Amino acid sequence: MPGDVTLTVSPSFADMPASDWEALAGAGPQAAGAPYNPFVSHAFLSSLEESGCAVRESGWLGQHLFLRSEDGALLGAVPCYLKSHSQGEYVFDHGWADAFERAGGHYYPKLQVSVPFTPATGPRLLVRDGIAPDAVRHALAEGLKTLTDKLGVSSVHVTFARDEDIAALDDAGFLLRTDQQFHFFNRGYENYDDFLGTLASRKRKALKKERRTALENGIEIEWLTGAGLTEAVWDDFFAFYLDTGSRKWGRPYLNRRFFSLIGERMADDILLVMARREGRYIAGAINFIGSDTLFGRNWGCIEHHPFLHFEVCYHQAIEFAIARGLSTVEAGAQGQHKLARGYEPVTTRSAHYIPHPGLRRAVAQYLELERRDVAEINRVLETHTPFRKG
Repeated sequence: MPGDVTLTVSPSFADMPASDWEALAGAGPQAAGAPYNPFVSHAFLSSLEESGCAVRESGWLGQHLFLRSEDGALLGAVPCYLKSHSQGEYVFDHGWADAFERAGGHYYPKLQVSVPFTPATGPRLLVRDGIAPDAVRHALAEGLKTLTDKLGVSSVHVTFARDEDIAALDDAGFLLRTDQQFHFFNRGYENYDDFLGTLASRKRKALKKERRTALENGIEIEWLTGAGLTEAVWDDFFAFYLDTGSRKWGRPYLNRRFFSLIGERMADDILLVMARREGRYIAGAINFIGSDTLFGRNWGCIEHHPFLHFEVCYHQAIEFAIARGLSTVEAGAQGQHKLARGYEPVTTRSAHYIPHPGLRRAVAQYLELERRDVAEINRVLETHTPFRKG
């Protein structure tokens, strides 16, 4: 990393040119380096901010970290937020917060390095391609520690990070945490039936029956992307999202303006799987399309039909990934029910810097036990995939 560098912090993406941000590996469709991840694109992150979903008022105050060269060129960046709560993160630290508060500490505010409301693995220490990536990641990791100490907050949490980011954070003294998700891996399948052919006979028959049942009562499935994402379609999908989100979380995180913005800015990176019955949409799921991965996110419905959730969210995602030649489907957080539908257990990773020695010691002891449990659970689950043995 040649010459002097500077680290600066900004509360907003508004002053960051999209072209500069998307020159970072993984953040733009045309950037070299890491595979394109739509969640760290300028379009997605700025839409969260501009719509009012991830702003100070919702407890997500931007503290985005930028590493620049002597001439002002952007070398690396970290999407980072000062948070007054632990909602919308999917790596749960409520127990840590409660324990620290009971001991007389103040857990909030804290720093959170993540894509708000998005439990998908991706770049967190973003690096411009070809600029000594290890050195840039090291500088960004140390910058996060400095920012934590300068603000006097309890901690910084880097969630759903890639292995190369985890390595840099580990070297910087962050505590490491693991968790579990379920992903589908496209092993060169020609079509969905080709994938089914790899399953045990009983599992294959069960999935065929499940899919037939889901589409009874005259239900049809549509894939919508690009120009097909009209405002009328977003109106329908948002109604589904509100209905399901209100029942699951009490208050959905995303507002209607957000969906209009991403529809304007990144329509070709979005797949809506919509279910139609008797001339109207009744359910849908939103997915984001990366260079090698389909990321499943939110689902909702206004009519309940057996297995329709599995059809719209999981089976259709597999079909689309195979059709597009994508290598992976990430189907979101949790859900061992995904295992029977061809999704396999994977380990997700996060890293945590906690300056307070007592809290750090307690968390470190907890994480050591948790990592063992996650590894053992994954080993057991791997023996229960639906694929033919041998």
